[in-house]
Parts: sequence; C-alpha cells; structure tokens
Amino acid sequence: MFSRLFHKPKPTANPIRQTLFGDLPLDSWPSEVSPKEFPWSVFAAARRCIAASDATSAVQQWKEILGAPNLESRHYVQAWHFLRQQAQQPSPEIAKNVFGVVVEVGMPKGLDLLAAYADHSARYYNFSGAGVVWEHPDASLDSLIDELLAASEQVVKQIGPWDEERPPAPPAGQTRISFLTPSGLHFGQAPIQALASDPLGGRIVQLATTLMQELIAKTNKQPN
Repeated sequence: MFSRLFHKPKPTANPIRQTLFGDLPLDSWPSEVSPKEFPWSVFAAARRCIAASDATSAVQQWKEILGAPNLESRHYVQAWHFLRQQAQQPSPEIAKNVFGVVVEVGMPKGLDLLAAYADHSARYYNFSGAGVVWEHPDASLDSLIDELLAASEQVVKQIGPWDEERPPAPPAGQTRISFLTPSGLHFGQAPIQALASDPLGGRIVQLATTLMQELIAKTNKQPN
C-alpha cells in the first residue's frame, strides 16, 4: 500500500521498462489468463474481436474503456494505442493531453528511469536494480506530479508525435523524455546537461529530479 524499495537481479533486457509506455502489443495487455474485472475483461474481449476479424466491435470496446472514469492512466494510453492501429485518431482537443511522462537517463552501468502518470502513480528504477513504486496511497505527491505533467503538456504542444516503433533505451550519456498522449508517443533526447539548459526540457528535468528525490525519501521514511 505504500512506496517500496526492492532489489532484484538486473536482467539483460528490461521487461519493466516495456510496461511503462502504454504501447504493449495486443496479446500482452493483459498478458496472461484474462482477468474478469474491468477494464481487463474489456481489453480481452476486444482482443477476441480482432481475432474474429471484427474490428468494429473491438473499437467499441476500447472506446468504452476511454469513457470510464478513474482508471489507471496506462489503460487509457493502451486503449488509444490500439485505436490508432485501427485508424481511429483523437480529436484535436484531446490529442495533446499528457497521460504520463517517462524520463530515462543512460548511465555507464545501466539505465535510470522515472515514470509519472495522471492518476498520480509514479515509479523510479535505478540502474542498480533498485526501485520505488508509488501507487498513490495518499495525495502528498499529487501537486508535484501535476506540475510535471503540466510542464510536459507545454512541450508536447511544440512537437509532433513519433510515427515509428518506440526506440530502445537511450545509451550512456543520453537522456530521453517521453510523453504519452492519445495521439501517440512524443519525445526529446539529448545529453542531460543539454536538456537541463533547454527552455522547454529544463523545467521537466528539474521537476523529474525533485520527484525522484521525493520518492526515495518516502521509502527512507518507512519503518524497518
């Protein structure tokens, strides 16, 4: 129920990273036996519709998810991801809404990764394999996450969506900021100092760093 620090062996690939962007393939959301609860049940139903060559019904299922309030942000991102694959595009009024932001920093020994979402959940994964998961047990980080997403929306207004497959993690020395929207992935990448001094990216780097520090501090305050 609270943020937690954990350690585990660092894998060759990073399966956790793959789950953060809301762009998993159709057979991976959900990935196992279909849960019965909403919205997993509807994602599973849409998948069956696609398998039966009934894209019209699948589109209706994904739109049902978009119309449901208070879901985890990644559900909305995934629904839009599937809808765009069926040539369904968001209206201009919502196309640039930011459901989440993912900041990746390529370190000499691995990847530092911070993700924050409109549902006020957040995650920080250190290159060492340690991580902090915040599932919004209280509102203490809400304002900081809201600031980060608001700053992200200002950037997204200035750039277009990425129309190719999401690239792999940035190499050492590079930082990438990815924005998750109904119209798809938007991102910028540069050396950390270049992003930090950028008129658009600097504020996001600052807020992301503060959020990372707050997440770690939450963990450090937990009783042993």
